Amino acid sequence: MLLTDDRGLTEEQRMMRDACRAFVDEHVIPFTRQHWAREWIMTPEERLPRRILEVASEIGIRTLGVPEEFGGTPLDPATQVRTYSIIAEEIARGDSGLADKLVQVWKVSTLLRNIAPRHLQERWFPEIVKDPAFLLAHCSTEPRGASDRWLGYDTPETAFQTRAVRKGGEWVLNGRKQFVSNGYDAKLYVVYANTRPGTRMIEGTSSFLVPRDTPGFTIQRCNETLGGRFMNNGEMVFEDCRLPHDHCLVENEALARRAGHYSRPGRIIQASKNIGIGVAAFERTADYVQNYVQGGRILIKHQVVASRLADMATRLCAARGLLRDASRAVDEGAADADYLCSMAKLFASEEILKVCQHAVELHGGNGTMLDFGIEKLYRDATMFLHMDGTVDITRFKIVKTLFPDTAGKYAGPEA
Repeated sequence: MLLTDDRGLTEEQRMMRDACRAFVDEHVIPFTRQHWAREWIMTPEERLPRRILEVASEIGIRTLGVPEEFGGTPLDPATQVRTYSIIAEEIARGDSGLADKLVQVWKVSTLLRNIAPRHLQERWFPEIVKDPAFLLAHCSTEPRGASDRWLGYDTPETAFQTRAVRKGGEWVLNGRKQFVSNGYDAKLYVVYANTRPGTRMIEGTSSFLVPRDTPGFTIQRCNETLGGRFMNNGEMVFEDCRLPHDHCLVENEALARRAGHYSRPGRIIQASKNIGIGVAAFERTADYVQNYVQGGRILIKHQVVASRLADMATRLCAARGLLRDASRAVDEGAADADYLCSMAKLFASEEILKVCQHAVELHGGNGTMLDFGIEKLYRDATMFLHMDGTVDITRFKIVKTLFPDTAGKYAGPEA
């Protein structure tokens, strides 16, 4: 590892990081390098071998968000988000799609740990721990509403179009969700729906726990993405999907309850995964330019190559420094946590893409070869420009947080 950050880590964090690093070096990187064509298999279930998820479970990194009493990996609450950040970066250094797959289990488990009633925790957490292929998904995005919902425009027009209606002892869901991480192959879903039509979004959104085999719930398709292809992004439909009344996690106030448990840690984890891709690009490029000869000398001796390598390292360290401050702010519940974690996600998404562009160009023709693997890092990095909010939406969220009284206001529906 050429660029590491050990400052401030606890002994437990170092041990977990080292175990994860060994897992990535021994299992993940060899697989992605030797079987590079598998990400293009159009049968999503066949892309990532189950064995990789089994090993991730064996070393305890799949169940980081599950309470210890149910068999999950214990974390110090005071440094939980920083730990997520460290491990997410390591996994993404091996493959960002695998990181996407695993961190959704962490994030949704953490959410359920904080908001799910006890009987649902007792029902599902043991299942998550027992089955290495048990994945979780968080269903928010819809065809007519995605990042724009988080601009602070809390109006009836921005409410979820997926609806849930109480009928006797059941909830009945109707609607559609798309661009859902793990959506194609998860076994348990947290779904957001409008339960008070005509009210503001923050007052009328409820969350529900939906098992995969629930009648009326259909996995419509796997979205074939440009990057992160070892995580199967999905689209799902709810047609008179009936749930027991007790599967409503939070009624009418679900968005307010999720922020500290899912959204802020989620942005930290996104930035961390992004940095992991950048670290992989930098390490492989640094090795390449010190061993490949062009013009009678190794590449690093050419001034323009050395300049680009220095630029890559600087962008990485800057992104990681901002991330470190943001993750500490989230762990501490600091007043500036909201905009810092948005800044970290935004900055990493743009800077790491530039790092990966340098990597492709410094590899010359090899940088565009599918079997060489550098173009994959560039493709994976492009995904972060819109994950958990587009870069433009994220910029506006930052301004809304910094200047809530004067930032732009919602103009209302078109006349």
